[in-house]
Amino acid sequence: MLRVSKLTDYATVVMTTLAEAPAEVLSAQVLAERARLEVPTVSKLLKQLAHAGLIDSFRGVNGGYRLARPPEAISVAEIVIAMEGPIGMTECSAHEGLCDHEQHCGVRGNWQRINQAIAQALSSVSLADMLKPPGNRRAIATPLRVALV
Repeated sequence: MLRVSKLTDYATVVMTTLAEAPAEVLSAQVLAERARLEVPTVSKLLKQLAHAGLIDSFRGVNGGYRLARPPEAISVAEIVIAMEGPIGMTECSAHEGLCDHEQHCGVRGNWQRINQAIAQALSSVSLADMLKPPGNRRAIATPLRVALV
């Protein structure tokens, strides 16, 4: 079973919470309340998302966070990469030279093809798409359908 980590799932929730009010600067406390998550968890996520350039942070009395770009310009792939690093089903599909069997492996090319399909599917869904009910989303055209749980 393919799975993103709980923190990546929560990061998507926090990002969609920010996308619901793209012009507002929201504190970690307010984001935690709206997302129904714990403040320490949200603070940890915000740090990683800001480091990745997906959100902007503002200091001071009216400080907080907001999206760095419009929700339509941020993909789910960017959120996954910010939280987990490069998308890779196997080590060799994400990085070359990490496996002793790479030179004579018969399945590496297919894993790379699968990896590309998943990366393309995640890239084709924007943060704005995540705000819409599932029936209203545009169809994701990929040759491989993979359920991420």
